[in-house]
Amino acid sequence: MNFIYVHLNRVIKEQDLDAIYIAGPGHGGPGLVANTYLEGTYSEYYPDISQDTDGMKKLFKQFSFPGGVPSHVAPETPGSIHEGGELGYALSHAFGAAFDNPDLLVACVIGDGEAETGPLATAWHSNKFLNPAIDGAVLPILHLNGYKIANPTILARISHDELEKLMVGYGYKPYFVEGSEPEAMHARMAETLDTVTAEIKAIQDNARNGGKVKRPQWPMIVLRTPKGWTGPDAIDGKKMEGYWRSHQVPLADVVNNPKRIKDLEQWLKSYKPDELFDDKGALISELAELAPAGKRRMGDNPHANGGLLRKSLKMPDFRQNAIDVPAPGAVEEESTRVMGRFLRDVMKLNPKTFRLFGPDETASNRLDAVYEVTRKTWMADILPEDEDGGQLAPDGRVMEILSEHTCQGWLEGYLLTGRHGFFSTYEAFAHVIDSMFNQHAKWLDVTQKDIPWRVPIASLNILLSSHVWRQDHNGFSHQDPGFIDHVVNKKADVVRVYLPPDANTLLSVTNHCLRSQHYVNVIVAGKQRQPQWLDIEAAVKHCTAGLGIWPWASNDQGGEPDVVMACCGDVPTLETLAAVSLLREHLPDVKVRVINIVNLMKLQSPSEHPHGLNDKDFDALFTCDKPIIFAFHGYPWLIHRLTYRRTNHKNLHVRGYVEEGTTTTPFDMTVLNRLDRFQLVGDVIDRVPKLGSSAAYVKQMLRDKLVEHKQYITKHGQDMPEVLNWKWNLPVTDYSEKT
Repeated sequence: MNFIYVHLNRVIKEQDLDAIYIAGPGHGGPGLVANTYLEGTYSEYYPDISQDTDGMKKLFKQFSFPGGVPSHVAPETPGSIHEGGELGYALSHAFGAAFDNPDLLVACVIGDGEAETGPLATAWHSNKFLNPAIDGAVLPILHLNGYKIANPTILARISHDELEKLMVGYGYKPYFVEGSEPEAMHARMAETLDTVTAEIKAIQDNARNGGKVKRPQWPMIVLRTPKGWTGPDAIDGKKMEGYWRSHQVPLADVVNNPKRIKDLEQWLKSYKPDELFDDKGALISELAELAPAGKRRMGDNPHANGGLLRKSLKMPDFRQNAIDVPAPGAVEEESTRVMGRFLRDVMKLNPKTFRLFGPDETASNRLDAVYEVTRKTWMADILPEDEDGGQLAPDGRVMEILSEHTCQGWLEGYLLTGRHGFFSTYEAFAHVIDSMFNQHAKWLDVTQKDIPWRVPIASLNILLSSHVWRQDHNGFSHQDPGFIDHVVNKKADVVRVYLPPDANTLLSVTNHCLRSQHYVNVIVAGKQRQPQWLDIEAAVKHCTAGLGIWPWASNDQGGEPDVVMACCGDVPTLETLAAVSLLREHLPDVKVRVINIVNLMKLQSPSEHPHGLNDKDFDALFTCDKPIIFAFHGYPWLIHRLTYRRTNHKNLHVRGYVEEGTTTTPFDMTVLNRLDRFQLVGDVIDRVPKLGSSAAYVKQMLRDKLVEHKQYITKHGQDMPEVLNWKWNLPVTDYSEKT
């Protein structure tokens, strides 16, 4: 890590390059901490770690020490946008940083252990999306030291010829720098860096000065050095340098073993620190002058503190894309298609700072209106037939590759360097990025509360569509709403979850999320045609509150309800309203209060989440003693978890997805999971004390309807007409006051 850093410093200074350093190898933190300290950046951000003996002692002591810094390139490290604690994402982060940054060089060091991960293996293909005319450059440096913790690495144990062909096959021009003699290796690395930076400049100059924009063969470096290079050759007769034993802690038990202290002292003195530092502990001026100055230092490059460069998006008026809803349920629309038109307008106003990312699902998720103003980024071959609907172009701004890992990595790198983006994916397969989301949420949390010099970045916005309730045709494998359970495990300061019930609420939520910063916003919305409930002004009010009573669907005005019907999510909202219409028809004396929830975190106590509704208002809405029938998009226990502190939790009955899935009809999915309108009405009958046996005939009708449903779908392969054609037809006395 040190070797690469100092050589990059030379070319940055000689060529006035704008460069950042991404350290992929595990436990690479000391290399970046040491070099940012030596170049002076570290002491500027942390004045107590001064450029003298006392400062150096503090620098050493804080490493992997309580209250100190970890062994990875954590957010506390100046110049870092990639912690590297979890391996696999260095290269996708690097390319994300380079997109739309034409003057930036991203040096990405990839350890040979990390090179064995699936995300890294796919990320090599990012070069098919890098446009030399408008983007910066990524210089991958594959570092082969031969070993992981206690095993050899694959790429270090295949032949030179096979490795070269692999990199060429990925589309790169590999340069090999190999050896163990430091002086010779310095010469080879210097010569190679001069060559590859010249090639990068030539590629970019050709693309930017009238040459044909085509996919070049970008250079990359394969650096092969021994593991534990320049460390002890052997300890107690066991091989160390060039073997797995040199991993992380080559000299153990130095506290209790005097011989180990001597071994450590001998090793460290072999670097001749007396020749490198003056008598006050500062790096001698001859060496200090080798580093670039000011913002050209990789530790102080503003791209590595992207909030410094972030500019707010130019936002269109989302109301211009609103659906006209003259009355609740009067019209139907595909909600995400409406969202796509809004994203189109956002992209049109921000042609260099906003991109849309997704694994081959932009059109499937109904966001294809964006193709009216841009295309899919594509630097590989384009065939004549692609002109008919292929939507491919070298300068497109929709990033599609069938790898959720790569899409997420690109977006994170793009955001961390000061830009804005949006990621859409099928709900069930968002789990592919569970761990990546974890790492990004942790980064946001630490930088928000503990590192004041880190400037907030744009929020990571994720749309989950093609969701569990409309994956009836694809079957059980595509039915999983659990990503939001995973999201709410993270710190409340950084996560937000929204489940808008229709197109206009989706517009309002999307507008809010794109304007926000330093959050992970997760939006769950279906893509199929569905009834639209709220006009745009009502939708804005409802989303601003986060949840609320729908008076037009309720009949408890002027008194207490017998039951609260709560719903969260588009399909649960539909089924709840259908259940309410059945109650009005068959049990008109039952007083029903309908509450819709858009902002899931409103359910938590304000002591747990800043969006949480206070107890007094929560009790006023949900009552202190009435039954609550809650229809939820996801797993029911998440609602119980969020509301367990609430007064009326004992009367809360949640219906949601309970892992009952198959290839079936949309309505049958709700029946299998007891979320359908008939079973919701049955829940009301069971839990409203005054009904009792007086509702026996209604319960029998409900059971008969479920039998009829099963018989019908078995015979006809689709839902009953009364389900397919159901409309909200109850009178609305004053629609303008419906929320």
